[in-house]
Amino acid sequence: MSEARVGRRAFLCGLGAACAVVGLGARRAFAAPPKAKITRIRVYAPQKLNPIFNQSNMIVTIETDAGITGVGEGGSKDTLEQCAGRLIGRNPYDIERCWQEMYRAFFYPPGREKIHALGALDLALWDIKGKALDVPVYELLGGMNRNYLECYATGALPPAKEPDAPPAMSLKERAAATIASGFRAFRMDAASVKAGAGNVYDTRERVHKLVEDCKEVREGVGKDGNWLIDFHTRFDYADAVRACKLIEDLEPLYVEDPVRVEAFLEDIPKLRKMTTCPLAAGEQWGQRWDFNKLVEAHDIDWLRATVPNVGGISEMHKVLALCETHAVGIAPHFTGPVATAALVHVLGPYSGPVLCEFVPTQAAHPHLPEWADFKEGKLHPNKRPGLGVTLDMKALTQVAEIAEAGTGRKTYFRTDGSQTNW
Repeated sequence: MSEARVGRRAFLCGLGAACAVVGLGARRAFAAPPKAKITRIRVYAPQKLNPIFNQSNMIVTIETDAGITGVGEGGSKDTLEQCAGRLIGRNPYDIERCWQEMYRAFFYPPGREKIHALGALDLALWDIKGKALDVPVYELLGGMNRNYLECYATGALPPAKEPDAPPAMSLKERAAATIASGFRAFRMDAASVKAGAGNVYDTRERVHKLVEDCKEVREGVGKDGNWLIDFHTRFDYADAVRACKLIEDLEPLYVEDPVRVEAFLEDIPKLRKMTTCPLAAGEQWGQRWDFNKLVEAHDIDWLRATVPNVGGISEMHKVLALCETHAVGIAPHFTGPVATAALVHVLGPYSGPVLCEFVPTQAAHPHLPEWADFKEGKLHPNKRPGLGVTLDMKALTQVAEIAEAGTGRKTYFRTDGSQTNW
């Protein structure tokens, strides 16, 4: 045998041994999880419960006979109870099967309220699987494809660096301070009313004030800084066109929810042809069938859909594939801290543009000593297993407990065992 063949054989044998070692390590990290069955689901209210369903911070836990408990967030007591009843006795690792069971088990397809509850339970299922395998959820979704998630600030200015800084700041100063704090963009709101007007909102009057505010914010973030504006669906189509055309030269990163949500499918494509402003929408939507036509036509530049509103990580993963196919960025809406922690896992592996909403005034939560790793305007991944959240049960109030399987309707199956509509 020639020296070349001997060397090649030695190399291939060494490579095989190395592969075997690597394979062994991989099998240890991702070995089959221990057998488990869902035994109980509990619902808790935090001390500061948000009663708005699509921003619910209700906590849900899924317990298993393997001693692993998953944590999710969202939904309401009644919607969570109905969805949870379909999970008792099931294998928590069959996440897609569990999702389809909750989705298809009733006569009507779930509306946005129930999708939110379904999404909360889906988060808890992914948390269980990550904990069972002792890895962060993002490792189950392909691993991190970015170093961190860039954010924009909503609701309040980050703390001023100067301890003696005056409490009241102009829009320009707030915009500059936000960028200086490490956020990717400054967000402003077009929905505020004229001083002294109470709750009277005049969109025609507001357009003129909006333009003045946008000019001030552009000065604050600087020539190369980023800013965005939320119309909050309060503008009729004609006033949305006026406003967008008047701020085009100020180059917003995007204009969010420019028209009434009921008219999105009709008005946004028309608005798209009338302005060069990038458009974003989606915080009031549910799963992908609410918005897939706008994404496929690239009538929006950024989708604001989020977890658990779309149905959790399982559905969000499919939404991201839709966005990537049509070159649409994802700028998910903020709903609650556990959902925000979950976004790091589902968006970390994504290859498209990402910009997360973050509320600086809500960075501390008594019931969550650990949730997301936020620093200098960015959400960072961590190595904690599952979603990486830890509950302080003393700061929670139990409002529901589900330990019996729900009756409901039968689930029907295709010949291969996959679910179909009843």
